[in-house]
Amino acid sequence: MSRPGLSCPGCGSSNIVEDDLYAQQQLVCVDCGSVVSEGALANDPVGGSEVSYSRTTAVAKKPCMNLIKGLQRVKALCRTLRVNSEIEDLSQTYYNQAYQHKSFIKVSLNKKEVLAGCCVLVSCRLLNWPITMGTISCLLDADLMVVGAVYEEMVKILNIKAPIINVTDVMEAHSQEYKISSVHVPEELAENSKDLTKRAVPLVELAADSWIVTGRKPIPIMMAAIYLAWQSLKPTKQRLKFSLDKFCQISKVNKHKPALKRITEMKEVLCKLGKEIPWVKEPVTSDNVVRLMEDILQHRDALLRRALRTHEDALLADCQASCEDSLIEETAPSQISEVVEQTPNLSSVELCESNAERAKQPGDGDDNQCAASEQHSYTQGSQDSAQNWGKRVLFAPPCVIHAKKRRVEQPEPKDVTGDEEISDSEIDSYIRSPREARDFALAQKMFSMSESEKS
Repeated sequence: MSRPGLSCPGCGSSNIVEDDLYAQQQLVCVDCGSVVSEGALANDPVGGSEVSYSRTTAVAKKPCMNLIKGLQRVKALCRTLRVNSEIEDLSQTYYNQAYQHKSFIKVSLNKKEVLAGCCVLVSCRLLNWPITMGTISCLLDADLMVVGAVYEEMVKILNIKAPIINVTDVMEAHSQEYKISSVHVPEELAENSKDLTKRAVPLVELAADSWIVTGRKPIPIMMAAIYLAWQSLKPTKQRLKFSLDKFCQISKVNKHKPALKRITEMKEVLCKLGKEIPWVKEPVTSDNVVRLMEDILQHRDALLRRALRTHEDALLADCQASCEDSLIEETAPSQISEVVEQTPNLSSVELCESNAERAKQPGDGDDNQCAASEQHSYTQGSQDSAQNWGKRVLFAPPCVIHAKKRRVEQPEPKDVTGDEEISDSEIDSYIRSPREARDFALAQKMFSMSESEKS
């Protein structure tokens, strides 16, 4: 290649080219063959910079095969979920960071695959893309508990503050998994996913207001809401006869067993609100409450307040009735006949009020004893209601309604030396069990009968 602007000092020709044949680069004149300039071994041969051996032989570090496969798995999950490029890039960044950490560098390949799904999950949540942990576990074909454990560990290691996703946020994406459009099922069973979402979201909100969502897994709740919404949109006899198993079969989704309990709980809440609809004259049961679901969800706030008020009034009436009964039972029969003779025109409520006034007045010991017993029974009743308050309110958390029985620790005896006297009855109770006592009594009876026969 000729070099413009240079000329040969020997012949004056400008036809100068670079000669790379030798170790040094040279400029040679083509016409006469003279060497115009020679290359130098070093630009600064005296006092040059020192270069280490590792730098002269360094090669760019390549990522390991497991990291490459993990990044490919992250990309495949993002393409399956059809997320945008921003979520995909953030997921790969998180996977690179988590993979280099000591907690994930020496784990099994299955756990690394779960880590890829967790990176996609946290990226979707940070960028407001609704997705559930159950969806990730289904795509990875992994246990939900394992996915949850890896997710918690990864968030803690990378110091990520991921927002908590509400059930209603992922309802639209969950409803699209059900293949019940007119393309997949007959027209009388077909339903649009947008209509299902529009009906199921307020049902889940009502379930949240009535403590059904508390501490429960989201997928069974969403499945129950989708099933009831599908029945209520066209409450025909054919749809109402469809069980959850058959519905999951035609919609091509896997059935979750807890969804049956969530359906029963949602129907109970709907029945409690449906009884407060003023224009409904027939009794509301779990069989016909699906037909009233549209009206219940449309006016759920007003019906909820009315149901709570009705329940409080019923509790107050029961409390007053129990107080009146206790007053009548504790009042002496002679006092009742005396009051009835003096005031024959009084009602039962007025009679109970007069008895209560008599109990409040200072009198003999019997009156004070009745008052004390009444106070004791009231205190005991208040303690029982405090322990079982979940059964007295209209809506309560599941852990309160179905509370586990706690073990009552027996107080340890104090100052026991072992020299205390033991009565005969206590010794008998230690020796014989109730069954042994019955057998012993029966043997004694038979022995006595045989002795009487001999005599």
